[in-house]
Amino acid sequence: MNKPSQTIIDSVQKNCHISDAQHASDYTLCIYLLKMREFYRWEKGLHYDDQLNPDLIGVWLNEREALWNELDDNDFHPIGAGSTLHSSFDSKAINDELMPKGFIYSAGYGPKSKAIFCLAELEQQILQDEYNIFISGREFARDLTAPVAMSQQNNIYIRRESLHRMIWEKTVEWGWHQNKNAMFKAMNFYDFAEHPEESLDQMTEKELNSVILHEIGEIKSAKELKNWHDMTHNLPRSKAEIMTRAIKDMIADAISTLPTLINNQDAASLHFYFANFTHMRKELAPDLLKAYQQWDNTEDYNKLLAAANRSGEHWLDIARDILDIYEHDNTQSALQIESLINENKLEA
Repeated sequence: MNKPSQTIIDSVQKNCHISDAQHASDYTLCIYLLKMREFYRWEKGLHYDDQLNPDLIGVWLNEREALWNELDDNDFHPIGAGSTLHSSFDSKAINDELMPKGFIYSAGYGPKSKAIFCLAELEQQILQDEYNIFISGREFARDLTAPVAMSQQNNIYIRRESLHRMIWEKTVEWGWHQNKNAMFKAMNFYDFAEHPEESLDQMTEKELNSVILHEIGEIKSAKELKNWHDMTHNLPRSKAEIMTRAIKDMIADAISTLPTLINNQDAASLHFYFANFTHMRKELAPDLLKAYQQWDNTEDYNKLLAAANRSGEHWLDIARDILDIYEHDNTQSALQIESLINENKLEA
């Protein structure tokens, strides 16, 4: 299989290690161990169903943590995609060298200002309205954290392999309890019982569209909320930070994801969307969750659309108030922001 030079793979992966070294303590112990098991599986090229040897994982874990201790204070290294070295965050220049060869690179920041890098096979490039959408496949270098998408200006990077892995994790998690919940209903559109691999591929292919819609919503909402990225970047690690990220996600989905899925009457993706409704979103917007449950019982798409529109308008107003608080005093704003949000939840 065609792959980038080992030099660039190693360069990108080293930056991934540096970022992981700086942020490994961000996770609770349980989440950290789950992420490390998944990362080990990816790094060793193991299939999802392969049994893991606890002793080998233990050795690898100790070696990885020792490496992180060595890299913790390092700056990110430049990337040499051709004859020139580029800043590790200059995705455009690096991709000018890589894309003609069938590869794609992305670099940006995730939650808690963690730098995220990825080097992957370029599967498809799509021009949709004013958006450049890059869909990647096999990943050659990645972080412990592997978000399924990232948007920068009008460029959207979608990671099929990471989405595929995330959906697999969701199906495994559902299998532990087998509740007749939103994930169960989403999986019922596929034949996971008899054809799990094919179903996983089909579900991944379908949900690529929802991921693209969300990233378009992120770009549109960013134009409405100037300085939002700077605010979340500068907020201390707090409940306010988690709340503001959830609010931005809900605004993006109310602008783009939900109206499209509802207007297309895409029941499978709607069930999957609410299967991934985070604890924080449930806390902030029980009204929207209730509207989903009513739609599930009645198939009344109009009421669900009305609830999505109401959610978007409400949280956009609150987001503007949040920015006002932050811009007035960005050093002491976290508690005020948390209080404002708690007073304005969309109750069921």
